[in-house]
Amino acid sequence: MKEIVILGAGYAGLRALHRLQASKGDFHITLIDRNNYHYEATDLHEVAAGTQSKEKITYTITDVVKPSVTTFIQAKVETIDRGAQTVTLDNGQVLNYDYVIVSLGFRSESFGIAGVEENALEMVDVESAEKVYHHIVVQMQDYSKTQNPDDLKIVVCGAGFTGIELLGSLIESRSSLAKIAGVSADQLEIYCVEAVTRLLPMFDEDLANYGISSLKNWGIKFLTGKPIKEIKPNTVIYQDDKETGATKELTANTIIWTTGVSGSEVMEASGFSQRRGRVIVSDNLTDPDFDNVYIVGDVSAFMDKESNRPYPTTAQVALKMGDYAAKHLLAQLNGNDIEGFAFKSLGSVASIGNTHAFGMVGKSAIKGYPASFVKKAIMDKSLLATGGVKEMLAKGRFDLYH
Repeated sequence: MKEIVILGAGYAGLRALHRLQASKGDFHITLIDRNNYHYEATDLHEVAAGTQSKEKITYTITDVVKPSVTTFIQAKVETIDRGAQTVTLDNGQVLNYDYVIVSLGFRSESFGIAGVEENALEMVDVESAEKVYHHIVVQMQDYSKTQNPDDLKIVVCGAGFTGIELLGSLIESRSSLAKIAGVSADQLEIYCVEAVTRLLPMFDEDLANYGISSLKNWGIKFLTGKPIKEIKPNTVIYQDDKETGATKELTANTIIWTTGVSGSEVMEASGFSQRRGRVIVSDNLTDPDFDNVYIVGDVSAFMDKESNRPYPTTAQVALKMGDYAAKHLLAQLNGNDIEGFAFKSLGSVASIGNTHAFGMVGKSAIKGYPASFVKKAIMDKSLLATGGVKEMLAKGRFDLYH
């Protein structure tokens, strides 16, 4: 009996698990994750802003595990030895595998900017997202006692997809946060500091401008073309003048870092040929040197042959990768081969609140409420792909009309 090990119960890992569990074969699966629950990573910004609870975006991993085929182990992966075909866990276990699917997820990327890790809040998992929200609430409570103006300031570092969605959720929660502080909603100041001036390059300029203009109209203060140079306690230092290099300081008691992510540190620790935790994979999503090692999701860099750049690390790509990796692995077990992985984006939609969104579906631009309807449908489809009908019905977004 062959042993298949899946590392990580994110989008790619669970999609691969579903495909494998649905197939008959002489194999056993071991699934490893440091948590006992799966979380929808695309919804972390809602937990950070307090617009959704942790329970709404998570479900227990064992709910989707078939014990007759799969063993789940809650542990953290330390290293992968591709030569020995073993995985070492933080609990001391060493697992042997015939095939391994590596889908270990992401971590925050500081890009070497001083003070980020010490002085900014990251948003990379459920715990860190909850920490952001609890931190903001504490600042609001403090203001009600001290009237410290910096308690009412929130700075989001980075205007990428995640940063923009977080800003939208913060606008949605602004009134409830202001109530804690005992102030009016417009007294909360929400800033976004970003190095570039052309925001959201994944969308055309008109669509990107729609999203940014909406946030500006709702009170977000954008500082674009202002590269962050350092994060000091309660202070963002950014370059204000490109010619002279002159800097300015923005003080706030809540600073949230959303500028970028890297793949898991396990990739570097295990000696993979990687850059920022991502491995350029073969056409079959395998390690170029080991065809029994599949690398998918945030730790995988699959090159788009048209642009000669890796596809972005989105849930849509991860789900497709997980599905393909399982299909190709099954083909290997049967002595067959299938065509290489191919990806065609179905579009992308960014939410800026519960009833507002914007993005592309196919080649069509959508905005406002219709886009929010589509965004929730995308969330439900993702839940179906990882958790099945049960989890979609329990955790899905069905408030489509408000």
